[in-house]
Amino acid sequence: MLRLEFTEEVIDELRYERYHHPHPRVQHKMSVLYLKSQGMSHKDIKRLERISENTLLGYLREYQAGGIERLKESRFHKPTSELEEHRTTLEAYFRDHPPASVKEAAAKIEELTGIKRSPGRVRIFMRKIGLELHKVGMIPAKADIEAQEKFIKEELEPRIAELQAGERTLFLSMPPILS
Repeated sequence: MLRLEFTEEVIDELRYERYHHPHPRVQHKMSVLYLKSQGMSHKDIKRLERISENTLLGYLREYQAGGIERLKESRFHKPTSELEEHRTTLEAYFRDHPPASVKEAAAKIEELTGIKRSPGRVRIFMRKIGLELHKVGMIPAKADIEAQEKFIKEELEPRIAELQAGERTLFLSMPPILS
């Protein structure tokens, strides 16, 4: 069982910090400790604060280990990508050689670093370093002017001449008339 001592100064600080600390999780911890300082049972604290026994004991152990200052620390696990170690190298490379697709960027990242990532992860990393990858569309090829002129002279103009001479008929399809 944990035995904790609360001085009037500590109780006043807990009372203040449970509403005024900038981080909501720290406010929650302060509230739990304030209720404990008021002699409330663990069962009632867990019910009011909607926490588990392990969470309550964790907060109490934190306070016991380092006082209020320890409770104010926010220690979150924030995983970082292995690509962050190669960020400057990759950023410089991609600025000089922008990839045409996410697939190409993923292949180049694997070639340069040995780290294989999915296209989604590569896209997120590329945005982090300030590069936006866009979907590549097809650009129509330039028209072949010689082929067009050949078609007009050898196929289109003779057919038009046949039409005008009455040697050919033109059938136009009409949409059905709805009545």
